[in-house]
Amino acid sequence: MLIGAAPLTAAISDWLSLDDRGYVLAGRDLLRAQERSGWSLDRDPFHLETSHPGVFVAGDLRHGSVKRVASAVGEGAMAASLVNSFLATIE
Repeated sequence: MLIGAAPLTAAISDWLSLDDRGYVLAGRDLLRAQERSGWSLDRDPFHLETSHPGVFVAGDLRHGSVKRVASAVGEGAMAASLVNSFLATIE
């Protein structure tokens, strides 16, 4: 959840990787920030996939998001598609 300009991510900070401002790292940003040390799979994370494989982030909580409703809606639709891609990898 995001209220104003500060992400309310303290409750997930021990479960998902966050940047120094509290935004959730995902995809390539996750790999750049952790130099692969926090990613447990052989494949790269999908675009909106967090440090916990199969958990995706969309909208204002994501590191690097543009903080606009239309963008968040588009990322939500993309995340739904990426969930299907993730499920195909774990057959």
